[in-house]
Amino acid sequence: MSARRSDGGGGGIVVIGLGRFGCHLAASLNRMDREVLAVDRNPDQVQRFSAQLDRVVQADATEDGALRQLGVTSFGRAVVAIGASVEASVLTVLALVELGVPQIWARATSQKHAKILSSVGAHHVIFPEAETGERVAHLIVSRLLDFIEFDDDFAIATVRVPESLVGRTLLDLRPEERSGVRVIGAKAPGERFRYASDDTALAQGGLLVVEGGIDQVQRFAGRR
Repeated sequence: MSARRSDGGGGGIVVIGLGRFGCHLAASLNRMDREVLAVDRNPDQVQRFSAQLDRVVQADATEDGALRQLGVTSFGRAVVAIGASVEASVLTVLALVELGVPQIWARATSQKHAKILSSVGAHHVIFPEAETGERVAHLIVSRLLDFIEFDDDFAIATVRVPESLVGRTLLDLRPEERSGVRVIGAKAPGERFRYASDDTALAQGGLLVVEGGIDQVQRFAGRR
């Protein structure tokens, strides 16, 4: 087995809580060749994922002593993926703060939960279910192929080249045809994505990466 990347600056990544989100996260990080330590207090979960992940241990992550024994202080990042218990989630973040882990990511299940996590020291609070639900909703009701929404009504999306624009270059497009978006990448069939420029040709069956306001991106993707 090849050596795992430790990501420098204090080691790899600790994932605490092996529910659906935590196990998928740990497996994804493993596939990215990151050093991962997965922790769960449930022995059944530990047994279940021991064959899929490099390092899976049973421990009560709410106890800073248990985390210290696992060597968590040598890791640069920790993700608290616990969703079933707000108390366990908060206590785990507190334990990680006490140990001085440089970056603590924590999963929240509500706005109130997120406020508590931030107040006790989590550096990043995430809402995986809400973020995934909103993203999928945009994909279902539009012609977008992929979609990432940021703050302040801004999005980056992957769209098919509209039929009405095939055979032209970006320089040829009139302002109203751009729908207020900026094309930042393009992919012709059978080729790789490339940065877009004014002479980028819009090919039949090609893909574009565009950025702009959410309504503008959806309007551009909906062109025929």
